[in-house]
Amino acid sequence: MDRLKMTLKLAMGLMVLAMASVGNAQGTASVPQAPAAKTPAAAPAPAAPLKLYSLGSETQADPFPPVNPKYFTADSPSVATVDSYLKAMLGFDPSRIWRVEAIQKTSAPGVSKVTAMVSERGPNAKVLRAIFFVLPDGKHLIAGDANGVSSFGAEPFAANRALLQAKANGPAEGSASKDLMLVEFADLQCPHCKDAQPTIDKLVKDYPKARFVFQNFPLVDVHPYAFQAAAYGVCIAKKSADEFFKFAQAVYDTQGALLPDTAEQTLKNAATKAGADPTAIAFCAAGDTAKDEVNASIALANELGVDQTPMLSINGRLIGISSIPYETLKQLIQFQAELDGVPAAAASPTGTGVDLKSH
Repeated sequence: MDRLKMTLKLAMGLMVLAMASVGNAQGTASVPQAPAAKTPAAAPAPAAPLKLYSLGSETQADPFPPVNPKYFTADSPSVATVDSYLKAMLGFDPSRIWRVEAIQKTSAPGVSKVTAMVSERGPNAKVLRAIFFVLPDGKHLIAGDANGVSSFGAEPFAANRALLQAKANGPAEGSASKDLMLVEFADLQCPHCKDAQPTIDKLVKDYPKARFVFQNFPLVDVHPYAFQAAAYGVCIAKKSADEFFKFAQAVYDTQGALLPDTAEQTLKNAATKAGADPTAIAFCAAGDTAKDEVNASIALANELGVDQTPMLSINGRLIGISSIPYETLKQLIQFQAELDGVPAAAASPTGTGVDLKSH
């Protein structure tokens, strides 16, 4: 996957747009196709000006096809709303440019087809076409991907952010403020979660103004001891968040011993290493209260649409972090914090900020 496609996939979080390479900076990109539904021959002009989001002096030519008002046949969403949505999704990367090319009626009442062209600044850049369908409520969309329905709007992550501020009650470290929340959904038996911990540890160190929260999301269909490990963690966290994070690391370090004959002792050993009483923790973990808390965390993940581990929420913006460069994660945190009006200066000298006023 080339850099542009990778950035688009990353930017959409759980949503992956139906994308295709459609040309280059010489203007060979194709225009939107006519909608399936019959539409009037003459359509009203869009509510917002049809213009390129940003070119910059380094871009020698407009890489996108000309905008034609006949492809704007739907009453909703507006060009301004789609543009704000794309800015929220793509604006973390200052090299990215885009333009809304069509907002069309479809044969399904109230469902609008949106087409946007996306490229990079500079000559001869590849152009991708992104297509998605906005549902009648104006708050959700469907893209050409198995992940299905995703949030849409000028602030697509606001509902997730509010939900997490209210319900993300796992063990936490960092700031007491919930203005900038980094919430990790993880499975203690998941090898990818183990591999991601150095990245998580760096984020906690680099963003002291953020509140980092761990939420259990045991994938019980593939990891048979993940739920039990999560229940142990719930009981340890009741005593001390610091002890929980020591316990989690100890479990990650001994994942290979989570086997039928050794799993229980492995979890007890991890509890001991964290400074907890292993017998008391085992008794607590077997009770309904601990199990209910794990199930509540799973329900929260499902409500948000989390479908993999490890997954990181940045103020409601969900990102699968297994293969994302660390500096890109920092860009996303800085950008989302600025969108939300939250100070998030990284402690590390390698912190990267994005000045929204420059776009």
